[in-house]
Amino acid sequence: MKVVDYMKIAMVIINYNDYNTTKRLIDNIKDYKCLSKIVIVDNNSTDNSYIKLKNIKNDKIDIIKNSKSRNYSSGLNLGAKYIVEKIGECNIIFSNSDIIIDKEEDLIKLSDDTKKHNIGVVGPVVIEHGTLNRGWKMPKATDEILFNLPFVSRYFKRKILQYTESHYQEDLSIVGVVSGCFFLVNSKLLNEVNYFDENTFLYYEENILAKKVEATNYQIAVDNDVKIIHDHSVSIDHSVKRINKYKILKESQKYFVKNYLNANKFNLFLLFITNKLSLIILYIRCFIRRKV
Repeated sequence: MKVVDYMKIAMVIINYNDYNTTKRLIDNIKDYKCLSKIVIVDNNSTDNSYIKLKNIKNDKIDIIKNSKSRNYSSGLNLGAKYIVEKIGECNIIFSNSDIIIDKEEDLIKLSDDTKKHNIGVVGPVVIEHGTLNRGWKMPKATDEILFNLPFVSRYFKRKILQYTESHYQEDLSIVGVVSGCFFLVNSKLLNEVNYFDENTFLYYEENILAKKVEATNYQIAVDNDVKIIHDHSVSIDHSVKRINKYKILKESQKYFVKNYLNANKFNLFLLFITNKLSLIILYIRCFIRRKV
């Protein structure tokens, strides 16, 4: 591949009890010349993932262990700060382990996007379960309450968060939030917003980062010409039961609404009620499935 002049690109991959999926991604990208450094953060796995991962370490690939926490954002911060210390200012790609990348040029294109329109965060079009995830609008506190309503939450999410098809006609589309499964951030911006908020265990990292970016001069975009595949929830579903995963999601939602959406006491009360209602419905559904 022809060598071009671009900012250094590095990648942070978070692993938790999922060596095989992480190894698949590493095999996908290990020969990409555009990547100056690949850092795999083992997020305190309870299996032998970390031991296996150490066997693939080389001059480009580093393995570090987040031994203090399984908090997802702390793993992202650990990897990002490690990279900046090693190679200096760069563009950092944050990736789930369950990602499939088509070609190296896509990573270079995402990095080049940061030279345009003061873009500090950029994501690709994410293909998951046959659908296209191209980012979404930033919700309000009242929107998050509606998202908790059983049976109609999906309708409200589509209606409130999705842009129209015409929004994606250009090469780049400015959006409120990009998918947290795979996105690129300029390290200078990360430092400006004080990295990721570590007060959520899992979920809402992308929304929280986007709210932080709103207070800067940077923009968030989706590159409509770059596509990646998200083999969705492989790593999470292996280790977290459905109800527990839902509880974690709702705890993160509560933190986001309270601390980043300026929710008043009435909003927080309604959020609490709808959270409990949606959880009861989930318990009932799980009970019925066990009986069938």
